[in-house]
Amino acid sequence: MILVLIALFISALIAPPIIKTLGSRGFYVLALAPAAGLGWVIAHWPEPGAPPRTEVVSWIPSLSMDITLRFDTLAAVMSVLILGVGTLVLIYCANYFEEMRRRIAVFGGELVAFAGSMFGLVVSDNTLVMYVFWEATTVLSFMLVGFYAVRATSRRAATQALLVTTFGGLAMLVGLIMLGQRTGSYLLSDLIANPPTAGVYVDIAVVLILIGALSKSAIVPFHFWLPGAMAAPTPVSAYLHAAAMVKAGVYLVARLAPGFAPLVSWQVMVIGLGLLTMVLGGWRSLRELDLKLILAFGTVSQLGFITVLVGIGDANVAMAGLAMVVAHAMFKACLFMVVGIIDHSTGTRDIRKLARLGHRLPGLALIASVAGASMAGLPFTFGFVGKETAFGSIWVTGALSPMQRSVVDVVLLIGSVLTFAYTVRFIWGAFGRKVRTLPTRAVAQLEQPVPMFLLPPAVLAITGVVASFGAGWISDLVEPYAQTLPAYGEEIEHLALWHGFGLPVVFSILVVVGGSALFLFLRARRRRLFVSPPRLNADRIYDASLRSADRLSLWVTRNTQRGSLPITQGVILTTAVLLPVTVLFLGNRQGLRIAGFNTASEVVIGAIMIAAAVATALLRNRLAGLLALGVTGYGCGALFALYGAPDLALTQFLVESLTLVVFVLVLRKLPSEATPKQKTGHRPVRIAISVAFGAMLVLIGLFAAAARSTEPLHVYLADAAYEFGNGANAVNVLLVDIRAWDTLGEVSVLIVAATGVASMLFRSRRFGAVPRLTDDQLAEHRNGDSAPHGRTTWLRGSEMRDPDQRSLILEATTRLVFPTLVVLSAYFFFAGHNAPGGGFAGGLVMGLALVLRYLAGGRYELGEVMRFEAGTILGIGLLISAGTAVTSLLLGAPALSSATIALHLPIFGDFKLVTALFFDLGIYLIVVGLVVDVLRSLGARLDVGDPETEQPAPPAPAEVK
Repeated sequence: MILVLIALFISALIAPPIIKTLGSRGFYVLALAPAAGLGWVIAHWPEPGAPPRTEVVSWIPSLSMDITLRFDTLAAVMSVLILGVGTLVLIYCANYFEEMRRRIAVFGGELVAFAGSMFGLVVSDNTLVMYVFWEATTVLSFMLVGFYAVRATSRRAATQALLVTTFGGLAMLVGLIMLGQRTGSYLLSDLIANPPTAGVYVDIAVVLILIGALSKSAIVPFHFWLPGAMAAPTPVSAYLHAAAMVKAGVYLVARLAPGFAPLVSWQVMVIGLGLLTMVLGGWRSLRELDLKLILAFGTVSQLGFITVLVGIGDANVAMAGLAMVVAHAMFKACLFMVVGIIDHSTGTRDIRKLARLGHRLPGLALIASVAGASMAGLPFTFGFVGKETAFGSIWVTGALSPMQRSVVDVVLLIGSVLTFAYTVRFIWGAFGRKVRTLPTRAVAQLEQPVPMFLLPPAVLAITGVVASFGAGWISDLVEPYAQTLPAYGEEIEHLALWHGFGLPVVFSILVVVGGSALFLFLRARRRRLFVSPPRLNADRIYDASLRSADRLSLWVTRNTQRGSLPITQGVILTTAVLLPVTVLFLGNRQGLRIAGFNTASEVVIGAIMIAAAVATALLRNRLAGLLALGVTGYGCGALFALYGAPDLALTQFLVESLTLVVFVLVLRKLPSEATPKQKTGHRPVRIAISVAFGAMLVLIGLFAAAARSTEPLHVYLADAAYEFGNGANAVNVLLVDIRAWDTLGEVSVLIVAATGVASMLFRSRRFGAVPRLTDDQLAEHRNGDSAPHGRTTWLRGSEMRDPDQRSLILEATTRLVFPTLVVLSAYFFFAGHNAPGGGFAGGLVMGLALVLRYLAGGRYELGEVMRFEAGTILGIGLLISAGTAVTSLLLGAPALSSATIALHLPIFGDFKLVTALFFDLGIYLIVVGLVVDVLRSLGARLDVGDPETEQPAPPAPAEVK
């Protein structure tokens, strides 16, 4: 299974160059990937009675994120549809796309990636891993539906599908986590084998999961996104909206039915909404004039039918459900392909513009008629097998009461009548004569499709017929899934083309007669019945919901974001105070245990910090207030040092120093004191918010410390750091090994911060080079400088500065101190795994060294000492840190954890090289890149006007001889 997934995703990556090289014929090459996967599925079909095939890749066991794959009968059935129909759709694409565009190459890769995501979804046993694949299909469907990005309808359809399915997916994630926490396992197999005891908690979790499943499968009230998604190219409709993506929700319902079908909440949502969807979708299909929309609403109707069958929780009904899943994938994908050929040949899908097409394309008409017969449930098709089995098994199922059985069967009968009617209307609308002696203009001018264009739908249509005669053989293949469900005293009835005369035959006759009569009636009364649009329209409700959300967001923004920074900060801080304090006092709390000061030093440092904080609020001079604020930071670092946390103290001192420099760089462009216009007033309110926020932090900290009920984790950290991370410095091992994923996220935030700062200041370009001093510029400057040139130059870039702003002492000191800081930076970096320091601390020291060089020599001096652009440093750092994850996997360690390499050198002897060193190197470079970017933007950028308009000084004119 892992190999199939890897092959599909690699094929997706190489798809664009293949299609760019071979043109549309490249789709034939891409079809080999799902075809090979289909071969693997067939070769490894689960044996009856044998345990399912499982594969486990250890990833993050502590978070239950091992990649656990399980290949059983249900996964095998879904895999055949995903990979088999996917192969035919890719072959179909080779003739669908005649004119090559740049987007088509990417489209091919997205289609193959979607096949891989769907395959991963159905074989995932870990619910969290399944959710990852689930959302991958959502994102890929968004890109595929929005293929024609220049069209507003395509963008709207893609956004609508994304919002609806993502909303459902998030609800499903919450439900999966709730069940996982309740049962102690996130494996689907464990949830089904040992379902949790029914109760309100379980009902809520199941409802949330079903919201995700039903939204994915376009069940009412989430059905409206599927017809809108018809703005996608026809191959997308034939694959995603007939055979693959919309079956994801059906698959999840079928997967969970053995454990949760008896729940009342399950029956109301799955059976009730499924029946409503079947009837509503069928009726809406009869209103449409676009062939694709007729099929789209028909798909909604059929999905409701299938959801009911797989969700009842009866073994025999489940057999009918799987039969309909397979039949629907074949006939609906075929019919969508037929519509694509019609649109491709005639340029229209409007049934009013199509007449006598069957005379011009008899082969296509035959293919559509065979697939339509399966959709309508006529004999000698696999759709007939599934429908007959459904009618008979529901009538006698023990999963429902007699009254419920009767109601469900009658509603399914009504839905089947509607299905027959819209099937006849589809065939008549596409290929009928429509009382015309001559074809319409679109039909008369059509282009004959090539045979290869007809091959994929023909294969699906023929397979639908052949499968009906092989129903018994198919029954043996799918029966192991049905055996996971209760049969309620009945023997599992095998699928068959003919079960003899009985109630299902009567129902089938009623379907044919009623569907034909309904079609003829609506054809005669259409102009009277369908004059006005339906009053209750889910699409309009969706638009109204978005407009309401926009109005609400505007109201909230208008009342909270007035363009005033103090008001914005006040709203944020007030919320940050009220929300946690309210939750704290509404929940369970432990009694507080407040310890006093341990030493007099703490009292002195605390008093200094309080005085500095008060001074910061009272001082009018901005620089003085900044320096007072820095005292509080240094005091915090001193407290860290007193409590035996040298790493925290070192980091606090370095960060505080660097922060002060950044503030100073900004303040030099502001007035020394706030002008009357800049004073916001409301001083008592601001004081109250500040005091409340500080008190909240103290209160939360005290209650958090009092809530500890077990032995503190730090007791084990030192030993764990040395045992698992091969480092004596527990803090550094935590950052680069135990919680390296968190660290990687934090440094990513640093890069985003650097990007934000630069974007505000540089507007039209992200990264610009630090200004560098050329020899010509220096020579020209010296020629125009009246000062003598024989003096000592400590810093080359400082010669370009105004002499009044230069400090010889600072330049000389910088020339001596800078190498020391560089060496100290390297020491902190290399020693950090076993002593205080690390990549973050080393990067900060190097950053301070660059700051010192800039302050002494100006912006040109920064270019002298740093030859690389900030963006390059940040990118290399992130690449190294992220690449450590792959390196660890290759060396047999979990992702982003330390792998140790033992080496022996002749002179140095034995030593260990820990891969966390490279992760730390990435952190080091990211911090240095951030400092360079800040100096470049807040420093060099503010030294001049617009760097984009600044022109370097022209070189000195050559001497004329």
